[in-house]
Amino acid sequence: MEKTCHQHRDCLRKRVEEESASEVAEVPEVAPTLLPPTELPRTQIIERTRHRYEDIHRLLEKRWTISAIARRLNIDRKTVRRFRDTDLDQLLVSARERRPNGVLEPFKAYLNARFTEAQGQVSGTRMFLEIQARGYRGSRQVVRKHLAALRAGTAEPVRADVPSPRKITSWIMRPRETLTVSHNERLLQIRLACPDITRACDLARAFTDLVRHQRGYLLLAWIRQAEQDAPKPMKGFAGFLRQDLDAVTAGLCHEHHGTATRAANVSIPHALGMPDSVVRGA
Repeated sequence: MEKTCHQHRDCLRKRVEEESASEVAEVPEVAPTLLPPTELPRTQIIERTRHRYEDIHRLLEKRWTISAIARRLNIDRKTVRRFRDTDLDQLLVSARERRPNGVLEPFKAYLNARFTEAQGQVSGTRMFLEIQARGYRGSRQVVRKHLAALRAGTAEPVRADVPSPRKITSWIMRPRETLTVSHNERLLQIRLACPDITRACDLARAFTDLVRHQRGYLLLAWIRQAEQDAPKPMKGFAGFLRQDLDAVTAGLCHEHHGTATRAANVSIPHALGMPDSVVRGA
C-alpha cells in the first residue's frame, strides 16, 4: 500500500496545487505565486541518504551479504534491504518529507502572494504582524529571512501539503471508526485524486477485514481481484500469497489456531504496510 502511495504522489500533489490555486484566486488581495522549481536542497538528511545509498550499493556490487553490510555501516538489516530495494529518487523524497515543516511553512504561500502583489516592496514588520494575526507564532527574524530569500530569488517553492505515504497507509489500514473527521476528509480527497490509490485502498481494507476476522475462505477471491486490476505492488503481494495459498488460508480460518494463525495475523499485515495497532487488532 505504501509503495502505491509513493508511486502516485504526483496525482496527490497536482490536486493539492490545483485546490490551493483556486482558493487563492477567490481572495482578491492575494494572488497566486509560482516560484521556479528547484532541486532538492542539500540538507544534512538528504546528503546522508544519498551517501548511504551509494555505500550500500557499492558493497552489494562486491557481493557482500545484508548482515555484513549492516555490521559495516552500523545500521539495521531492514534499512539495508530498504536501500537495496528502493529507487534513490524515492528515498530522497522520503528524506525530504521527514524534514520539519517549520513554524513558517503554513504561511509561506500568503507571504509569497503578498510579496508578488507588492512587487517586492513589503515591510518585514508589516508581514510579520499580518501572519501573526492569522496564527503565526514564530519570530520576526524568520519572516525577514524568508522575505530576503524571495528578493534574492533563492527561496524554495512552497511545498504542497501532501500527506506522506506512511500516513496515508495508516489511515487506510485503521478501523474506519477510529479515524477523525479531518482524517476521513483528507482520505476522501486522496481517493478522488487518484483512481489507483482508490483501488488499492478498497483492496487493502478488504484484506484488513479478512485478516482481522480470520475469513480465510475469502482469500482466493481477494487474490484474484488483486491480480486482475490492482496496482503493481499489490499484485506482487497477491502473487506472494498465492505461492503458499493453503498455509495462509489455514492460518486465517477460525478452526485453525496457534502458529499458523499468528503468522497470518502478524507477518501478512506487516507486508501490506499495516501499522502495529492494526496488527494487534485495534
